[in-house]
Amino acid sequence: MAKRFGGKYSPDGATGGVSPEALPTRRIEVDPAGGRSNVLFVPAVVLVATSIGSGAIALALALLGALSLTLAAWLLRGGLRAEAAFNARKVAHRPALPRKMLAAVFGGIGTALAVTAHLDGGLTLAPVLYGIIATGLYLAAFGIDPLRHKGMDGVDTFQQDRVARVVDEAEKHLTTMRETIARAGDRQAAARLDQFVLTARDLIRTVEEDPRDLTAARKYLGVYLQGARDATAKFADIYARTRDAQARTDYLALLDDLEKNFAARNRKSLLADRTDLTVEIDVLRERLSREGVRPE
Repeated sequence: MAKRFGGKYSPDGATGGVSPEALPTRRIEVDPAGGRSNVLFVPAVVLVATSIGSGAIALALALLGALSLTLAAWLLRGGLRAEAAFNARKVAHRPALPRKMLAAVFGGIGTALAVTAHLDGGLTLAPVLYGIIATGLYLAAFGIDPLRHKGMDGVDTFQQDRVARVVDEAEKHLTTMRETIARAGDRQAAARLDQFVLTARDLIRTVEEDPRDLTAARKYLGVYLQGARDATAKFADIYARTRDAQARTDYLALLDDLEKNFAARNRKSLLADRTDLTVEIDVLRERLSREGVRPE
């Protein structure tokens, strides 16, 4: 069976003292927008190219239509990414701006203007019909935006808002760290950071599933991640200029310490949840016993 080459002295061989079995599985991240939304930028270019030489009015309508189609493609791309982030979380607010539905509206308007720009005669009902059809196709192909907040039963709105704010801030720190480490140009440091990001996100998901853990984990998702973000920026700048081996060693050691602490915090939260479950089971058994119900 084929086996990936690696070892102690390979570029990705060192793991900072963490055994491969203990490392979290790296998830493959795919852009939720992808080519299916990016290809919608093409019709605007085609519309303008085919309208040159058709007269001033036709060209003006084509430019307006191209602007509307471009805005639709841009809104759709953002809407797909916002929806993916919404679906990935246990607690989330619905998008403030319904970008996918607005994209459908602008796509319909752009289509109607494109048809009008290429009409030989006077105004007809055709542009309106084509615009309505295009709007329907947008909605059928990409759906609508989430229209409701997503949270957990039994958790008040204030607590949900607190969790959502902390999670958003933590995700921003993690995203910034992954973007910043690229400046260092070191594959091992980038891979080690990815492992830490997965561990941090495990803690984030635990907090989302049980907001009662927010008070204990807030320091980790706020202060510690902010410090890790700043340390990553300093390491990337120093290592890109000097290739300082000691700076690299210190940074990898920092990630080791952070990952161990985040993992310990997550285990403690999960253990507390299991303890709560045991208490609930014991209470229910006691109540059933008082009611005279006995398991066979």
